[in-house]
Amino acid sequence: MKISYNWLKQFIKIDWSAEKTGELLTDLGLEVEGIENYQSVKGGLDGVVVGEILTCKKHPNADKLKLTTVTIGGEEPLQIVCGAPNVAVGQKVPVATIGTTLYAENGEAWTIKKGKIRGEESFGMICAEDELGLGKSHDGILVLDKDLKVSTPVSEIFEIENDQVFEIGLTPNRADAMSHLGVARDLKAGFLQKDINLELITPSVSAFHIDNRTLKINVEVINKELAPRYCGVTISGITVEDSPVWLQNRLKAIGLTPINNIVDATNYVLHELGQPLHAFDAVKISGNKIIVKTLKVGTKFITLDGVERELHEEDLMIFDGKKPLCIAGVFGCIDSCVS
Repeated sequence: MKISYNWLKQFIKIDWSAEKTGELLTDLGLEVEGIENYQSVKGGLDGVVVGEILTCKKHPNADKLKLTTVTIGGEEPLQIVCGAPNVAVGQKVPVATIGTTLYAENGEAWTIKKGKIRGEESFGMICAEDELGLGKSHDGILVLDKDLKVSTPVSEIFEIENDQVFEIGLTPNRADAMSHLGVARDLKAGFLQKDINLELITPSVSAFHIDNRTLKINVEVINKELAPRYCGVTISGITVEDSPVWLQNRLKAIGLTPINNIVDATNYVLHELGQPLHAFDAVKISGNKIIVKTLKVGTKFITLDGVERELHEEDLMIFDGKKPLCIAGVFGCIDSCVS
């Protein structure tokens, strides 16, 4: 189980080193098997600074290249060859200086060196979004806010997050600790043993209000041994889009890939509180009814990853009377996801 130290500190304000906190966790029975460093952008954008393009003209020996001069705050501007179609005079841009190491999406590293491109010297690189690890766009260079100060480290602009992640070997009898809140609860007890009283900060629910009950979906639990309780809430006015960067960073730190704001929210709550969640599109639930039961052995359905699966007789299913919607607490069906 992976636990983010930054995430943990949202519940309990600790000023100890990760190593010292890891020792206490192990003493409490949550054995820390290792601590990994995590950066939201690999390399932390060290060596990438804000530059301003002073001149831009056609490269004398290449139709698709431009010859630019860029100031990054030094005594003399840098000459940089750039192939981006959107490069223009007056832009504030991210400049990877000589010696900077950047990382491709597959983790492969390359270091910026002084070089010659079609006979013209180039002393750095004006970067696109994907070259910095800030996104996937490669349509052109990343143009920054014109009010930014030249020479500002780009890492300060994009709030690169540095974290440390505990790998905890959780034993089956400690399901209570299978979340960041659960680990924080144990830490509070451990600190109390050392006469250090730290507040356990729980998430606020003050912003949650029920506006109406017009979209009611009934829930019937048939197999009460496997699911003593199942409940839900309907939420309207949803737009499916990317999650905010802070939430994506939390998930990435513990090895999860962000999908969209709906899927990410359910994964976030699962790893924060230990409560499995699943989001259904209400219009895809037949008869406005949820049934919790097991289905016949060999029942087939296609999961979110596009794979057709066959059910075991003990697989607890969320069902709407006509079709399976998900394997309870495990995997959703492609036909019921929020769109």
